Amino acid sequence: MSRHSGFVRRVVAVLAISALGLAACGGGDEEKATPKPTKPKPTTTTTREVLKAPFTGLPDPDGVANSRSSVAVKIENTPEARPQSGLDVADIVYEEVVEGGITRFWAVFNSAAPESIGPIRSVRVMDPSLVTAFGGVLVFSGGTAPNVAAIRATDLVIVDENSAGDAFFREPTRPGPHNLYGRSALLFQRDGKPVPPVPQFNYVEEGQAFSGEPVAQFHANFDQGYDMTYVWDATSGGWKRFQRTDEPFMAVGTAVEPVQVAPTNVIIQFINYPRGSEGQILGSGEAWFFSNGQLVRGRWEKSFPGAPTTFLDANGAPLKLTPGRTWVELLPTGRTVDVVAGAAATPSTSTP
Repeated sequence: MSRHSGFVRRVVAVLAISALGLAACGGGDEEKATPKPTKPKPTTTTTREVLKAPFTGLPDPDGVANSRSSVAVKIENTPEARPQSGLDVADIVYEEVVEGGITRFWAVFNSAAPESIGPIRSVRVMDPSLVTAFGGVLVFSGGTAPNVAAIRATDLVIVDENSAGDAFFREPTRPGPHNLYGRSALLFQRDGKPVPPVPQFNYVEEGQAFSGEPVAQFHANFDQGYDMTYVWDATSGGWKRFQRTDEPFMAVGTAVEPVQVAPTNVIIQFINYPRGSEGQILGSGEAWFFSNGQLVRGRWEKSFPGAPTTFLDANGAPLKLTPGRTWVELLPTGRTVDVVAGAAATPSTSTP
């Protein structure tokens, strides 16, 4: 083979390899120009459920109400005790008749509480049947030996003057015995159970409204001096409370000036007081429900102390209230409730 022939073959081989390389490059450019179609990835949205406060049915965005127990405080209601601290923000307030026709309150706190609560007073024998359903921490200032023994027999966390420590203090600007108060922050630290507490009421669903007989105001006939009137205020969505008929019922509040108590719901629960006091909480009876400027008449039932009271409408269906704070008036059976029907009172109404 000649040197010339070998040179020609090497040149041909180099040209062939170059051609293959160009072909490969050309194919890559074509793939980049026409990429394969890809399926879009599905998008998902996550809806976070809004917590509701157990005792009010209102949103609990910070989880405060769902992260602690309740604190129930026995509060005085004589003229010397007014204005009280905490009644305007308590989730639930029960008003009961004690000796001599006077009334006292059980104020139950969970979603909110002021810095101090009071004046704090003593328990009665009816109280275990009333407050056991709340669980949590129970706060009072003493009582007769049988009454204190009955309340200590519950599984609640008991705080009285013997065990309060720094959680109680005497308010120097008030005369005794109307000057005993509790520090709410220290009371919540007493490790009550359950957490969160068990709901006590049913509430209407979002977009629905409590509906019944239109009511402008009503008067509950406790003994004179402790009877009260509630006037519907459409602006605030609450029932403004007046002692008797013309004295705004005020609470100390958190601002400089006292505030008028105006719960979202008021329940008149008729119960029997066999001896004029120490009402019978267990059993059943008539109940009137005031909410959203309306009245529904129904019933209440409670089978044992640890059970929440069941509230029913006239057809026996669970009664659903407007979400918000609720006051329960434990009115003696046979007493009357005077209702003023018709359009709700105007927002500017200051007295009945």
